Amino acid sequence: MPDRIEKFIRIDMSRFGTYSPCKSPDVIAQKLKIPESEILKLDANENPYGCSPRVREALREYPYFNIYPDAAQTELRRYLADYTGIGVENLVAGNGSDELIDLLLRLFMAPGDEIITVVPTFDMYRFCAQVCCGRAIEVKRNPDFSVNVSAIKAAITERTRAIFLANPNNPTGNLVSKADILELVTTGVPLIIDEAYYEFSGETVAHLVHAYDNLMVLRTFSKWAGLAGLRVGYGIFPVRIADILLKIKPPYNVNLAAQVAVRESIKDKSYLLNTVKNMIEERSRLYQKLQDVHFLKPIPSHANFILCEVIKGNAGDIQNALEQKGILIRYYNTPLLKNYIRISVGKPEHTERVVRALHELGERIDD
Repeated sequence: MPDRIEKFIRIDMSRFGTYSPCKSPDVIAQKLKIPESEILKLDANENPYGCSPRVREALREYPYFNIYPDAAQTELRRYLADYTGIGVENLVAGNGSDELIDLLLRLFMAPGDEIITVVPTFDMYRFCAQVCCGRAIEVKRNPDFSVNVSAIKAAITERTRAIFLANPNNPTGNLVSKADILELVTTGVPLIIDEAYYEFSGETVAHLVHAYDNLMVLRTFSKWAGLAGLRVGYGIFPVRIADILLKIKPPYNVNLAAQVAVRESIKDKSYLLNTVKNMIEERSRLYQKLQDVHFLKPIPSHANFILCEVIKGNAGDIQNALEQKGILIRYYNTPLLKNYIRISVGKPEHTERVVRALHELGERIDD
């Protein structure tokens, strides 16, 4: 009897390769039998300073959670316009920037169509393309993780519907030059620049969206504003694309709590940008200290994390050993990122704890 449902399931969905999320700190705390407060979470590039105090106060006092949010995002887009300096007509918010990736691919892709991703990179591009019955054509980065523009252009076919570039790139942390972006814009293919870590790099092409009808920029409040748990991102689009996205998005896709949080975050942007400044300074300090860990080779980053090649030992073993100490980091063991770990930037005391644990681990690796 249970097998009867199988004939209704899309074959490609039954064989689908999922996106790999990070571990939940409460689950790890229960596993290790320690308080959740002792878990140091440096695996998902979250903001350790949390959200603005104004957000907590506003959510505590907000009286209208029984009412549906404004489907047109009128007030939300006005606040985004104030923050970005971009007109409201170019702005659309989503339930995280992940939702906007999905909506763009629903807009552009038909079954069998293709997108181009430049790997290694954020895996949600591939994930969403497959959900939309398409596929991601993966163009390898150069050995230094810079993009190979010629290879990207050579991969374009009549079935190419979009090119995705994360800037800075996740998980490598490096930037794409403005010259490379402009060269790819001239292909005419929709070019989506994912600026999830914009506040940590200061580099953007958002001001160029007005000049090109195929250039789009995605951003998020998860990293700089500490709102990862409320899931709110936004995109800067040509007016025609923004109009269509507002029509095809779920009506109430950004919940009221998230909308209130965005409003208060933007009102308190000086506080939040100061925490970003602290994290940028700590990024530099973490990088310097990781250079002293003899079995790691850290890579300079423009985001709020640092990727490290493991030059002695095994990345999976290192990740597991740190987890046993209540420290969560990310590790990679793929053909393109063989034996790498990624450590999110935390507070100074977090840097001290993870580096101390790495040095202790190094003594075991040397034995």
